[in-house]
Amino acid sequence: MNISINKNVLEQMLVNAQGFLDKKDSSQITSHVLLNAHDDLLSIKATDFEVGISMESKNINIAVPGMATANGKKLLDIVKSLRDEDVILHVEDSFLHIKQNKSKFKFPMFNTNEYPEFPTTEGKARFDIDPMTFIQSIKKISPTIDTNNPKYELNGALIDIKEGHINFVATDTRRLAVVSVENEIDKELSLIIPKKAILDIQKLFFDEMVIYYDENTMIVKSESFTFFTKLINGKFPDYERIIPKEKKYELILNRDLMIDHIRQISTVSQELKLTFRNDAIVFESLNDENLEGRTQLDFISNLSEDIVLAVNSKYILDFLTHIQKNEFKLRYNDSTLPFVLASENFITVVMPIMI
Repeated sequence: MNISINKNVLEQMLVNAQGFLDKKDSSQITSHVLLNAHDDLLSIKATDFEVGISMESKNINIAVPGMATANGKKLLDIVKSLRDEDVILHVEDSFLHIKQNKSKFKFPMFNTNEYPEFPTTEGKARFDIDPMTFIQSIKKISPTIDTNNPKYELNGALIDIKEGHINFVATDTRRLAVVSVENEIDKELSLIIPKKAILDIQKLFFDEMVIYYDENTMIVKSESFTFFTKLINGKFPDYERIIPKEKKYELILNRDLMIDHIRQISTVSQELKLTFRNDAIVFESLNDENLEGRTQLDFISNLSEDIVLAVNSKYILDFLTHIQKNEFKLRYNDSTLPFVLASENFITVVMPIMI
């Protein structure tokens, strides 16, 4: 392999690869990127086996086609230090050489034939959905995905494909987030996508994507990237049973005012008590220290009795910061039962704190 490529183009491709490398053990081939110069383009791949990314660039001059591997982090560090000019990469005696003017570097390589194979779209079903709808949906539920839960399926988000609609679901057992999107897909199916993959998709894709899947793998393609993730095998909780079907009260609240008042109290305590009266909402801190916080928002509810909720403020703020409209609904039954926050096609079911 002998190629010339613009430093900034190469740097951006290596930046995108960083989240897919094994940086803890440089003796593993998964700490390397795979470079493949062929057919007037350069492709760069990176994977840790669980997720992977492939990128292509035509901004390249190929003197000799070929393949190479190099430690992805160290290669990026070197490229960042170079000037904004073309960089020459060539393979000689099982080493990758990087050259720019009088600067020269030499990297050891793995055997390119041993680099992990990427899954293909062949034989996989296709998932058609508006890209912005998909990204917005997973963005809304991603704060609710659990981390390091012994029930491994809770460390991912469920895409529950049903007749006429798709539900995007996540839970950390203390709250449940659901976004429902109308869509016509032939086959009903449930996919559990790992949290890391959910976050990666949000970073990589914007207004273009095609999704392919089978029972083990999902592939997302755009003009710039091909991304894959292994899916989580397991049975997601029956989330529809958790959503309250009835409500004793339904309040329509102002998003911006609620955010302002909740954030005031959360500077003192993340746990707070909300008291909804017939003419006001009272926000109070809940903690074991001597710090106290209290504020009040004028609000005409015409309630016949006070509604009291103790809750982790983060759960409410995660919901409010991901809705578009400035009004939302709070559905309530009892201070000991889950309550629902709702805006358009997005709901969050929250377990209150017992006081």
